[in-house]
Amino acid sequence: MALEITDANFEEVVLKSDKAVVVDFWAEWCGPCRMLGPIIEEMSHDYEGKAVIGKVNVDLNPGVAAKFGIRNIPTVLFIKNGEVVDKVVGAVPKAQLVSKLDPQL
Repeated sequence: MALEITDANFEEVVLKSDKAVVVDFWAEWCGPCRMLGPIIEEMSHDYEGKAVIGKVNVDLNPGVAAKFGIRNIPTVLFIKNGEVVDKVVGAVPKAQLVSKLDPQL
């Protein structure tokens, strides 16, 4: 299951991770987010032990969303060594997310 990332645990889970991290910024009311959700869950299983796959609910965690200037959701950030190395905005196919994550492993 994708990790629930919050304002409180973001630094520990994401910025201090020794693995590549995928962060899906989403909200309950967002249709495209609901389309992307199952793909993120699937990737959390596919990459278990290889990468950290998590979700940030922007309604409940506005601090993290503001820190990264998230204006549109879904937005998926790819973070390595505490730095954003890539990003995708909108509901995209799994293959596109995998193609961005694999080079970070």
